[in-house]
Amino acid sequence: MDINTKREIKFSLVYRDMWQSSGRYTPRVDQLLEVAPAIIDMKCFDRVETNGGAFEQVNLLYGENPNVAVRKWTAPFHKVGIQTHMLERGLNALRMNPVPADVRELMYKVKKAQGTDISRSFCALNDPRNLKRSVIYAKKGGMISQVALSITWSPVHTVEYYMDIVDKVVEYGADEICLKDMAGIGRPTSLGQLVYEIKKKYPHIVIQYHGHTGPGFSPASMLEVARAGADYLDVAVEPLSWGKIHPDVITIREMMKADGFLVKDLDMDAYMEVRRLTQKFIDDFLGYWINPSNYIMSSLLVGCGLPGGMMGSMMADLKGFQGAINAAERAHGRPEMSLDTLMVKLFQEVEYVWPRLGYPPLVTPCSQYVKNTALMNLLNTLNGKPRWTTIDKDTWGMILGKMGTLPGPLAPEIVELAKEKGLEFYDGDPQDMYPDELPHFRQMMKEEGWDVGEDEEELFEFAMHERQYRDYKSGVAKERFNKDLAEMKAKAGAPIEVVRPVVEMPKFDVEEYTKRYPHAVPVQAPAKGSLVWQVDVDDDSAAPIAGTAVKAGEPVGYVQTYYGMEELIPAVTGRVVAVTGKQGDKVAKGEIVAFIQE
Repeated sequence: MDINTKREIKFSLVYRDMWQSSGRYTPRVDQLLEVAPAIIDMKCFDRVETNGGAFEQVNLLYGENPNVAVRKWTAPFHKVGIQTHMLERGLNALRMNPVPADVRELMYKVKKAQGTDISRSFCALNDPRNLKRSVIYAKKGGMISQVALSITWSPVHTVEYYMDIVDKVVEYGADEICLKDMAGIGRPTSLGQLVYEIKKKYPHIVIQYHGHTGPGFSPASMLEVARAGADYLDVAVEPLSWGKIHPDVITIREMMKADGFLVKDLDMDAYMEVRRLTQKFIDDFLGYWINPSNYIMSSLLVGCGLPGGMMGSMMADLKGFQGAINAAERAHGRPEMSLDTLMVKLFQEVEYVWPRLGYPPLVTPCSQYVKNTALMNLLNTLNGKPRWTTIDKDTWGMILGKMGTLPGPLAPEIVELAKEKGLEFYDGDPQDMYPDELPHFRQMMKEEGWDVGEDEEELFEFAMHERQYRDYKSGVAKERFNKDLAEMKAKAGAPIEVVRPVVEMPKFDVEEYTKRYPHAVPVQAPAKGSLVWQVDVDDDSAAPIAGTAVKAGEPVGYVQTYYGMEELIPAVTGRVVAVTGKQGDKVAKGEIVAFIQE
């Protein structure tokens, strides 16, 4: 499979993804501009990943303008001929939910004008229909179109499966292919075979490999794909390399050099400066939001296939569920479970759930859907209820085909459950479900007296992230971030494990309610925030009283988060038998806020 080891292997520094695979925030634009010269002085990078993903939203959460951030951050690399690339999610573009076609098209025009050269586009389901518009719009906007294959390991995800996708996106006009090994579970030999087949059929196509190190395969995968013909490898730098993040450039460069490839020199003084500045940013404030587990590799990820970046949120979910689960264990005369035991059980449940939901690649947002379903299955089975009792509406959207076609068949029990609920499967183009919205957003900006911005970049940002953009414009976002940061700094003497503050569980007896209502279904907070049982009600005692009728899928209340309202959705139709807190009480993600009896 070795085609020519005297080729040059080029490196891309994924500086954005390094941070977003570690914690909640990326550096502010002033910090990015501080580190950019040192990255350039390393002299070993042909590309740098500068933006995309949650980058825009993070800037809005700071109360800063993301358009200014992208323009300033990409500029120094352009001056020296280093290409910049961004990540976008196909149908979802730069957010977690679907985006209208006209807003998607505007994105590429805006990002090209701001200095981003390459659009790395992926679909969580690898549906070519979702990728087609990304390719066409990127090229129309003057960008290089790089299609990312969401890599995973299953009986469905074969070399032939991926080549079928490659054939389609090359026909659409894609310039490059990225192997996006987001969980790092792609097997090295298989990845090498895939690269070899792509290069054999499409020798003009540039191939870039992106692999997280979580379960430990990625260095071997990098060697295999390089030998098979890959052109670029994504790497990181300390102190944010390895763990659940990406391999460090020093190790990968030396490995490639020893194997006979040509690689650029690396300036170690500059490397140490990038390393020092990255640690400085962590020490400044970013470390408060980095989960320590993301610095650690784990072979447990091989079986479940969850991406390493999810580990922090998953452990927070488990902590929120632990009280309810152990109450059920005690009620059934079983010993309580430690957090580690729960983690292993959740991994095992993910392994059970994943094939039955059609093997969706475990990348945002499908990884969250599978994990959430597994978590609810775990809770329900420990309470003596059947699996699949609780499936949220977003997961149902994936199951029913509203996000695209699942790679594998659904299990018969899932199909039957959908029929029992009267749900209809959708086989049309997912984009058709989301009509154009730019005229609507133009009108709203006119009414607000806001300018659409250079190259209509402000219009784009408003249409892409309306809620966060309004908070940025009003000043609420900056005020909120500064308040949160001040609270974090006040706790600076606390151990690193508490950098993500955990709200205490509500002061109620879970065991008592579990015994009293053994068949009641809990309603859990979807995010950290404050309970809002009735919107715009000042009475802090406002809450549903026992006996209140509720319907499955209709909100019984809300959680006020830092970014807006999240609905509290009961999974069943019935009546409220208990609530755990009053209006305004603080809750953590996953905490039980009510019990519903069918």
